[in-house]
Parts: sequence; structure tokens; C-alpha cells
Amino acid sequence: MIAIKIVLVIIEHMLWRIDTQSPQPLHEQLAGQIRHGIATGELAEGEKLPPARDLAAGLKVNMHTVLRAFQTLRDEGLLEVRRGRGTTVAADAKSNTRHVELARRLVSEARRAGLGNREIIRLVEVQL
Repeated sequence: MIAIKIVLVIIEHMLWRIDTQSPQPLHEQLAGQIRHGIATGELAEGEKLPPARDLAAGLKVNMHTVLRAFQTLRDEGLLEVRRGRGTTVAADAKSNTRHVELARRLVSEARRAGLGNREIIRLVEVQL
């Protein structure tokens, strides 16, 4: 018998969900939920996200897991992280979510086709 552990928690106004048995890392699950929230408008531009400590406690995960998800999304231009002020959805995040998702799909498909990083970068550069 397989024990599936799914943690659901409502923090602020959003339902947060992680599956501890999923092969997808927890930080990627969280980042995906935030991307989805931005894309659907559930998380509005300029909206403040729950503190990493509160989100981690609610989901029963390490705070660094949440911080890693926030950092990934910051690097994608979807979040603004300001020490002492919290994390907010970036001003142009909704329009960026589509581009980020397209880039993620492109990289995924190219890797499935056996292409390496340099080959993928070359493919994109040719289109510029």
C-alpha cells in the first residue's frame, strides 16, 4: 500500500497544495502554484505573498524550500523579493507568465529531443 501525503492549506486567500510523494521537488510545486495563480489572476500584480516562514509552517516544509521557490520566480521576473518588506507579485508578472511557460516548454521539448544547453541557446539566438 502506498501512502500518499498531500498537504492542503489555505493561507491568506489562496489554497496551497504540496504532494510529498510527487517526483517533482517541493519548491517546483510551490513555484508552479504561484505561476498558475498569477496567470489566472488569483494573485494580482503588486499583491503581497504570505511570509515564507508562515507558508512553510502551514505546509509543514522547510522555510528554505519556500525561499527557493520565491527566488526562482524572482529570477523569472514574476516576483519582487525585498528583505524586510516581503514578497510581492511583480508589476508585469501576468504578461511574463506566458513567456516563462513557453520558454519552459521549449527547453523541456528540446531536452527530450536530446539537445544540450548550447544547442538550445543557439536555436533561440537564431530567432532574435
